[in-house]
Amino acid sequence: MSTTGSHRVAARMIAVAGAVSLLVACSDNGGGGSGTGGDAAGYPQQNITFVVPFSAGGPTDTVTRMIADPMAKKLGGKIVVQNVEGAGGTVGAGEVARAEPDGYTVLMHHIGMSTAPALYADLGYKPLEDFEMVGLVTEVPMTVVARKDFEPATLQDLVTYVKANSGKVTLANAGIGAASHLCGLLFQSAAGVKLQEVPYEGTGPALTDLVGGQVDFMCDQTTNTSGQISAGKVKAYAVTTPERVKSLPDLPTTAESGMPQLQVSVWHGLYVPKGTPPEIVTKLTDALKAALADQGVIDQMAKLGTAPVPAEDATPDAHRAKLDEQIQTWGKIIADAGVKAS
Repeated sequence: MSTTGSHRVAARMIAVAGAVSLLVACSDNGGGGSGTGGDAAGYPQQNITFVVPFSAGGPTDTVTRMIADPMAKKLGGKIVVQNVEGAGGTVGAGEVARAEPDGYTVLMHHIGMSTAPALYADLGYKPLEDFEMVGLVTEVPMTVVARKDFEPATLQDLVTYVKANSGKVTLANAGIGAASHLCGLLFQSAAGVKLQEVPYEGTGPALTDLVGGQVDFMCDQTTNTSGQISAGKVKAYAVTTPERVKSLPDLPTTAESGMPQLQVSVWHGLYVPKGTPPEIVTKLTDALKAALADQGVIDQMAKLGTAPVPAEDATPDAHRAKLDEQIQTWGKIIADAGVKAS
């Protein structure tokens, strides 16, 4: 073979090697495949699953479904909501922590994300280390509500009644670590009583039993109780925020009702597994901000006694700071109460 021919063969081999290297690099970066990084540039290329770690019809599920379609519209894809119940939200959160970090599995969780480390000895994941934060969504007030034929007429009457009948009164919640459980702990601490707690797999079924008269009272988010209160299906005592809720203007605050210690609101945020590419996290954050600015979402939330967080809070940094602060705050409260999940 001539020297010129040898040079041509060598050039072809170099070109082929370069093409193979490029293909390998694209594969390593998840270029259209199922690699850990996903294809950030073309994201989304398939349905995105939003995992709700509580029952369908509950308050966290309601908030998730409010923002799913507007976010999907902004992303140019489709979002499917999946309910994965169990253990105060830790089953669903654990599944997302172990999911492929490609942006196709997203967790919607509430205040329970910050209480789980103090409640569970072997949680199986670390909220601040095993997730990337997308942004905060909303902060929902809670209400103290009872079956409509429950004897106490006001919050102070309720305190007096449970002190006299603590062994007979049933307090429903969505399981250890759920927002309803935490609010119930604060109520018992403020009232100085220990009540018979009845755990459910979510506040949806708990509220159903409350309406049906199977349990006496509970704490629950306005996103779940506003309709029942307005329809007169439950007796409402107070809202657990410093100010009254616009959608329930006649409902006094716990402070107005003589129990200022009972103040709690339920914040929600979106998470993806650790290692999700920053470009995908940014796309999800931008979609979240667009959804929270959607007038339809604003109106729906207003009817349920809440509102989207300000745009500056719908960010990974604000979300991480909130989670960190809340882990420390609730860790002390739970330790003082001596509560542990089995």
